[in-house]
Amino acid sequence: MKPNLQGMLKQVQKMQEELEKVQSELSDKTVTEESGGGIVKITMNGKKEVVKIEIDKEVIDPNDQTMLEDLLIAGFNKALKAATKMSEEELGKVTKGMIPPGLNIPGF
Repeated sequence: MKPNLQGMLKQVQKMQEELEKVQSELSDKTVTEESGGGIVKITMNGKKEVVKIEIDKEVIDPNDQTMLEDLLIAGFNKALKAATKMSEEELGKVTKGMIPPGLNIPGF
């Protein structure tokens, strides 16, 4: 049996178009994570860009800069994990298992 290379190529091209569309849409989807019980909130889009940082005014203490820095790091890391998960889920809908988990492909 002869493989249908033209059909496979069309499938790959269609998947590539769908992936590009999803990647474009990811910039509009956001996740918000918080640290310190909501003292710091970080909002990140699906392209893993920070789009908003909210800090409770009560926690801004010039004498305790370290605590605020720690809360920002914790919030950022949580938001990054959530944005990565969201991106993987959205891209996974298109690839449907064609790209093995853990394989890092630039732009994904």
